[in-house]
Amino acid sequence: MSEISKLDQNLIIRKIDSETINIQVTNNTMLMSIVGQFDQNLKELEKLTDTVIFFRGNSITCKGKKANLKDFSEAIKFLISKYLLTNFIEKSDIMLSVKKDMKPEESNVKTFKQLIKTPRKSVIARSENQSDYIKALKENDIVMSLGPAGTGKSFLAVSVAVTLLMEKKIERVILSRPAVEAGEKLGFLPGDMKEKVDPYLRPLYDALYELFGANKIDKRIETGEIEIAPLAFMRGRTLKNCFAILDEAQNATETQIKMFLTRIGENSKLVVNGDPSQIDLVNKAQSGLIKSKDILKELKEIKIIEFDHTDVVRHPLVSKIIRAYQKKSTDDKN
Repeated sequence: MSEISKLDQNLIIRKIDSETINIQVTNNTMLMSIVGQFDQNLKELEKLTDTVIFFRGNSITCKGKKANLKDFSEAIKFLISKYLLTNFIEKSDIMLSVKKDMKPEESNVKTFKQLIKTPRKSVIARSENQSDYIKALKENDIVMSLGPAGTGKSFLAVSVAVTLLMEKKIERVILSRPAVEAGEKLGFLPGDMKEKVDPYLRPLYDALYELFGANKIDKRIETGEIEIAPLAFMRGRTLKNCFAILDEAQNATETQIKMFLTRIGENSKLVVNGDPSQIDLVNKAQSGLIKSKDILKELKEIKIIEFDHTDVVRHPLVSKIIRAYQKKSTDDKN
């Protein structure tokens, strides 16, 4: 029996009246993880679902409007599924358990199709697109992902890459990114090559440290198993037995992206990530991300994943901000 199919054995939901439901979680250890210390998780769920929650014994009673009660019950299912897979519930899971932008036939529980186990935490897909993305990262040699900030493009790619490295299925992880934001050439920045490029790769470092710990990552950087390589320095190389990630690819030209993709060698995976709405090039028309997607979309060997605001896994406000800017952009065009 799969872990997900065990959900119904641990959960009983009863409708008391049109504005009240009662939920019983039969596993006490699981229940305590859901409730949280001093009921903090339930208090957060009250805010997120706009309901009133009462907790006693192994019973949770929730009062609110019909739609909000559905949000709450789906959140509990999400948290139980997360616990069944990892045996713990993180603070971030509470916020992510409430997905109000889903279609009626969807459930946030369905996203638990892909699981990445790292030394410090287990990473689970938070949306259908994320699930498809993780699957593509594992199965395809070349993957392109496009979408707004906070959708997990870099975080998930790093998770899969370093997991494969630690499982000795590849020999190196290569992190690359166009260095254009400061308007400076790398040669004029202080320090050695790693120190010159580090500021541009900080989001990737944050993901590495969170998932695997600073000591493990720093040791592998020292041995060359994790390599920091500016995009301009990739020309002429053939990448064998490695997992290479080109981050912030919206700041790369079509020629640069082509150059990166054609570095692929035996037993290698290449990932190109970018957000078309955050181009930092002086001439935005030079960005090659959308152009490359359109050129390569007919190649069945290359998987292209496009994220939107519903895939945002940071604070819920990030999704609202993205939608507001998208609406403004649409209004301006009209």
